[in-house]
Amino acid sequence: MFDPKTVQFRGPLVAHVEGFWSELMRQEYTPLSGGNLLRLAAHLSRWLKDNRLPLRNLSVERVAEFVKHRQDEGYTQFLTQHALGPLLGYLRGIGVVPKALLPRVPDTPVNRLLSEYEQYLAKERALEPSTIRLYVAFANRFVAERGNLDWRRLEAAEVIDFVVRDFRLMSVGHCQKTVTALRSLLRFLLVRGSIKRNLSLSVPAVARWRLAWLPKALESDQVDRLLESCDSKSAIGRRDGAIVRLLVRLGLRAGEAAGLELGDIDWRAGEIVVRGKGRREGRLPLPDDVGRALAGYLRHGRPRTSVRRVFLRSRAPYRALSTKGISAAVRNALQRAGISTGGAHLLRHTAATEMLRCGASLPEIGNVLRHRQIDTTAIYAKVDHGFLRMLALPWPGGAA
Repeated sequence: MFDPKTVQFRGPLVAHVEGFWSELMRQEYTPLSGGNLLRLAAHLSRWLKDNRLPLRNLSVERVAEFVKHRQDEGYTQFLTQHALGPLLGYLRGIGVVPKALLPRVPDTPVNRLLSEYEQYLAKERALEPSTIRLYVAFANRFVAERGNLDWRRLEAAEVIDFVVRDFRLMSVGHCQKTVTALRSLLRFLLVRGSIKRNLSLSVPAVARWRLAWLPKALESDQVDRLLESCDSKSAIGRRDGAIVRLLVRLGLRAGEAAGLELGDIDWRAGEIVVRGKGRREGRLPLPDDVGRALAGYLRHGRPRTSVRRVFLRSRAPYRALSTKGISAAVRNALQRAGISTGGAHLLRHTAATEMLRCGASLPEIGNVLRHRQIDTTAIYAKVDHGFLRMLALPWPGGAA
């Protein structure tokens, strides 16, 4: 068992050794990982003492200087500011180190406009932070490409030209996001009084016909390779294998897998509770292979922690995997299996396609996928080749 007293400290961090170690143990770092972070803290404390710097002067710039010093000294580990995150987080939390400050944004007309637009989207439109970031980034690009803020001269022809020029380089989905963001910006300019006419009405619509796309799905041999790519002997492999089976067998979205909690698994009934879009809850049967994969991960791969989410990070601090973390685990598994493209949603399409191949009806598939409308599920009729052959007219003359 590692003893923190074996790490010798001198300098301003001496008074915080026990507190920092207790925080590392509370966050369930292993003694080995915690010991390494404690040695890093001891090095920082020596450096501060040698340079006669008090803790209150430990700014972002000072941290960068220490990292540079550590690199120059020939150290081979913990050579980034990110490595000092656990220590700085603890010191800032107890108030002995100033909070990290965001870089000051220059007070320019463009930045003032973007700031007003951001507040408008948050307060007046009540949009999600991720959507606000997307819209503000687009507004910044639109202003930069236009080159000036003289909105009085903005005409519908200029708006249309911008959209048409952008469409040549983008996918249909990206084009739809572009026109939505542009209309939002133009409505804001109208409310602000910068333009006198509602130019959002001049933004061209994007032609995207319903059910025009064809779902992509993995073949059976690809699914086998994908499942085999997850090492059942390692903790990460057990976790990723359980995630892949959950998505490819039950069609869960990445966000639904990320939100799964321990209490959502009803082992006796053989069911799981899934929380989907719009805070809707549903219960799905738990297939035997998925249940065994989950049990294997929970028993032999999941860290011991008080966190209730099922899927956790593999290293301390043991927080729940985010939606992006679930997607990353799926992408890594796909790459290991030699499948170069696709992500978590590819496995959802695969689950639907496999159910269709096994004779499930579209309403049954829609129920498993938790679609609100049967029209959403109807796209999978395109991959049912057997029924499509029954509908196809014979070729004239009987030629193949």
